[in-house]
Amino acid sequence: MRKLIAIDFDGTILNSNHEISEENIRAIKKAMRQGHIVMILTGRQPESIREELAKYGLDLPFGANNGTEVYADGKLLERTALTPSQNKRVAFAVEEENVPYKISTNMGVFAPENWSGRLEKVLSSGRVPQEYLNDVNFEKMTQPPEKLGQTMFERIEEFLERKDLIALKYLILAFDPEQKSRLLRKLASIEEITITHSAPFNIEVMNRNGNKGNGLKVMANYYRIPLENTVAIGDEANDIAMFKTAGLAIAMGNASEEVRKAGDVVTLSNDENGVAYAIENFVLKD
Repeated sequence: MRKLIAIDFDGTILNSNHEISEENIRAIKKAMRQGHIVMILTGRQPESIREELAKYGLDLPFGANNGTEVYADGKLLERTALTPSQNKRVAFAVEEENVPYKISTNMGVFAPENWSGRLEKVLSSGRVPQEYLNDVNFEKMTQPPEKLGQTMFERIEEFLERKDLIALKYLILAFDPEQKSRLLRKLASIEEITITHSAPFNIEVMNRNGNKGNGLKVMANYYRIPLENTVAIGDEANDIAMFKTAGLAIAMGNASEEVRKAGDVVTLSNDENGVAYAIENFVLKD
């Protein structure tokens, strides 16, 4: 029975050194040799996914930006964007709070020109919990957009006026808990969107159908694999949508309690080759 195995990237297949272990690579290749389809389903950009997989000689289908873009066999299968109205309302909500944010689009990532200034202001405010600063995602998520080669804009209106841009996902850093709660209330008033997170201090906003669950459905349909024969492996709240969709949901040992409860079983942590353990013990032994 052929299965589709969807694996998250950060905190799941990548260990704390941001590497894919030999054990995980061997397990993935073993599953593929047995006829299963292995895909990556992550909040990362397509370019980042391709670059990371290429380091290890892996060529896998994937869902990027939390499943809003799904690729297989070198082609885009589906793209789920925010509507112009949703895009505008989300943009004005984050601008009103003056938080650092990035927008994933069909043409890469965009961010306000004063992104670093916004970040510095909140980090020096004295309102950021120490647990946020110690979080494993802190360093990765606070890399300035200019360092990553991302496009900057001076005013949000410049971005919104571009007819060639399709907004897929907003990645918002909300380090001030009070401000985060206020922003979440504003976003909750916007119809037909998905709000999730992949760290305690971030907010991710997509169209209602732009989530990892839908990304898994698209890939399963492409390969003609029934959803009951799909497997999802992840560690963060943005993985719960694919947990609800998959036939078998596997939470990483390093996952939060919320995610562990959403899974059917729990594997080892990302520093203990949890993906390899999950494939060997919950997929291939079935």
